[in-house]
Amino acid sequence: MQWSDLIVISHLRWAFVWQRPQHLISRLADGQPTWFVEEPITGDVDEPTLRTRQHGAVTQVWLEMPGAPRHYDFDDPAAECYIDKLQELVGWQPARATWLYTPIAYEMARNLDPALVVYDVMDDLASFKDAPASLRRCQDRLLSEADVVFTGGRSLHRGVTDRRADAHCFPSGVESEHFAQALDARPAKTRPVAGYVGVIDERLDPELLAGLAAALPDWDIHVVGPVAKIAPESLPLAPNLIYPGPAPYQDLPQVMAGFDVALMPFALNEGTRSISPTKTLEYLAAGLPVVSTKVPDVVTEYGDVVAFADQPETFAAACRDVLADDATERQRRVTPLLKRHHWDTIANRMSTVLETASTDVNALEESV
Repeated sequence: MQWSDLIVISHLRWAFVWQRPQHLISRLADGQPTWFVEEPITGDVDEPTLRTRQHGAVTQVWLEMPGAPRHYDFDDPAAECYIDKLQELVGWQPARATWLYTPIAYEMARNLDPALVVYDVMDDLASFKDAPASLRRCQDRLLSEADVVFTGGRSLHRGVTDRRADAHCFPSGVESEHFAQALDARPAKTRPVAGYVGVIDERLDPELLAGLAAALPDWDIHVVGPVAKIAPESLPLAPNLIYPGPAPYQDLPQVMAGFDVALMPFALNEGTRSISPTKTLEYLAAGLPVVSTKVPDVVTEYGDVVAFADQPETFAAACRDVLADDATERQRRVTPLLKRHHWDTIANRMSTVLETASTDVNALEESV
């Protein structure tokens, strides 16, 4: 993608969990100035202060605010200086592209005078717990006015096509070679381990986790990742239910090598109705059998390589059953999926869409 610069505005932080934004933007940066702009955060400052940190070709940008810790959205009146400080940092460019992960940031993006606006619908944020009431209205406007709309899964795509019939569906992918390192790193264990890797938030089903631990007393259940948007004390406790904390992306193959079965114990509610979990492919690339609740996109995309159950007893039975799976046969069915959904392939296809869109935008501007 050839732009003077690319400015990504995201509700997710670059250094939090390595997922869809990081995979795509690190590939699409392609040597041009690329900024990853995050929500304001409380810091040890006397006045609002813009901070940056370099991550290869990507410059992470955030605004530190004085005062007591609290959450800031991009449209928070207390942080209205953010756009001026950001404009001073990035300057003006004639062929700028902005890429949004949250519709709340659309006004900020417009003030940067972009030649192209891209909206990558990674989640149905309006369905999340404590989502601001304005979010749905902002999303409708952004869907209407963005030059390019991508969606991160088929359920998300169905949810926006009534407003954007030309939205492009690109489910999340995998760096299969990274997770394949787990295949040759299996440690010796005295008892089976079932594990989850990812953000621990309201999308997980705590009752299912507690019931699973009770139904598999001879197993260990590892829930690996940072806790977000829920109180840590709300998590279920059991002697065999272990929370090791977050693990960096580069260490995930080693973490998964310690699992015998991979888990996706998601609650089935409005917050998970449209998710397309990246970890499905990561687990499969690590050579693991997977047991999941019946998340619609997982059933549709991976129904022939993932086992499904929704209650603790049936979920536990599925974990025991998949241990007897023929790993060679499972890998034969998984290999085409991993090739088709590699992040390199997805980024290249997205880049082609963006090149076409930029040509159309340029032609429209020249005709005016």
